[in-house]
Amino acid sequence: MSEVKLTQLSHGGGCGCKIAPALLQQILGETKVKLPFANLLVGTETSDDAAVYRLNNQQAIIATTDFFMPIVDDPFDFGRIAATNALSDVYAMGGTPIMALAIVGMPINALPVEAIRAILQGGEAVCEAAGIPLAGGHSIDSAEPIYGLVAIGIVHPDRLKKNSEAQAGDVLILGKGLGVGVLAQALKKGALSANGYAQLIASTTQLNTVGSELSGLNGVHALTDVTGFGLLGHLLEMCRGSGLAAALQYDHVPILSEALLLAQQGYGPSAINQNLASYGNEVDFAAHLENWQRRLLADSQTSGGLLVAVAPDTVDEVLSCFDRAGFAEAAAIGTMMQGDPRVVVS
Repeated sequence: MSEVKLTQLSHGGGCGCKIAPALLQQILGETKVKLPFANLLVGTETSDDAAVYRLNNQQAIIATTDFFMPIVDDPFDFGRIAATNALSDVYAMGGTPIMALAIVGMPINALPVEAIRAILQGGEAVCEAAGIPLAGGHSIDSAEPIYGLVAIGIVHPDRLKKNSEAQAGDVLILGKGLGVGVLAQALKKGALSANGYAQLIASTTQLNTVGSELSGLNGVHALTDVTGFGLLGHLLEMCRGSGLAAALQYDHVPILSEALLLAQQGYGPSAINQNLASYGNEVDFAAHLENWQRRLLADSQTSGGLLVAVAPDTVDEVLSCFDRAGFAEAAAIGTMMQGDPRVVVS
């Protein structure tokens, strides 16, 4: 099993596998109509992180799914990353996971049984850490390795946090450093150091459990997580849903330290180019920013950090929540403001 190179069995990896934003919009259609179900609190209208259905005045069910091809070669680590990423969408709605189902597609003639078992064990370990059962799933024989979860969670309807309710003047806080896509591509090309790999794994396997705590704060207005479309892409979704613009301060954005030099050397997944081609016309970059800096803001994150829009008087409390939960790189990175949906980067 130690000789298996999972990343060599797939054409992409992690959330970099996602269909580019512009193409996805063409596939789904231009119009997103609110479905006529009064208890469907969140559907497809604002490209939010999960669907939410109200059961009663005290409970709403969160349902989401996420799966992808390997971002690392180690089977157990791949399973952990994929499971952590899938559960993140529940936390990004302000909810708490209660159960998961496994999605498994494996090239059974290319991977030994031990490797496939290790992938599943990685997912099971993350579900155990989240305090939920991995209660079943579905498997197929596929050309490339695919793993992920259907994640089910619960939230009080009054504590639900959407990506579409940011307010002008809100401060933007990011929970994890950027650069996961850069590190992952360096790994695939054999250029990632041991320290870089350790940083990649530490970031992508850190559960965004702080989202459940943030849902109880009235000053938290909007919440999402940063994944395949990069920081800019998911911030633009928040802007569109809220009918606002955003100002981003590049020097305040946390970057994973091991990704900095690699980004300057040109490492980064092809998804960066797809992301910028999809939404680059909605971003105003300051002239002093170099190309590698712009690319980092569009780097596809796998199991990325929470992006939170909070009232100015709640910033310290939110940062304290992140700090207590072990998110040492969490930082205020910008503000929401009046204007047509777009991002201004200074």
